[in-house]
Amino acid sequence: MKKTGIIIAIIIGVALLWGVGTYNGFVKKQEAVTTAWGQVENVYQRRADLVPNLVALVKNYTEYEQGTLIAVTETRAKAAASAVSTENFDETEFANFESAQNELGNSLNRLLVSVENYPDLKANEEYLTLQAQLAGCENRIQTERERFNEAAKDYNQSIRRFQNNLIAKMFGFEKRPYFEAEAGAERVPETF
Repeated sequence: MKKTGIIIAIIIGVALLWGVGTYNGFVKKQEAVTTAWGQVENVYQRRADLVPNLVALVKNYTEYEQGTLIAVTETRAKAAASAVSTENFDETEFANFESAQNELGNSLNRLLVSVENYPDLKANEEYLTLQAQLAGCENRIQTERERFNEAAKDYNQSIRRFQNNLIAKMFGFEKRPYFEAEAGAERVPETF
């Protein structure tokens, strides 16, 4: 009888240690996703911070691109207003955020294409610097999105594995969304 009690206590102890270790592993991976998301937001914010400087500079050179400038300003405001809660990564919020950021990227691309009609502006040192900074932001955005997707993949795989999924369901660990390629992403952009 005493041996049976010891064996049961050992089994319960092992199961408890496994559960605690699994839970802590999920927390660590969840924090990695949150950290990666913070980096994504940082680089998108950096790009958004450059937009007013670009719009002001282009406005000084162009008289006929007001519609494009207004579109860039509006999409920047929309992108700045979109947010994703890191507590639950709601799929709808995530999709809206991604859509708003893609719209801003597309409107910036249209603005930079329209600048091709203004040789003086294209040669302007400040414009060249802003264009280089935007190109760097686009590269960092791509890198940070990839890092986020990797962290989300690692986390999602860990909560879906058998046995782990029992702890995940018990404590409410939910799947995280991924960034997906925008329609037409297979085309090479004209600028950037």
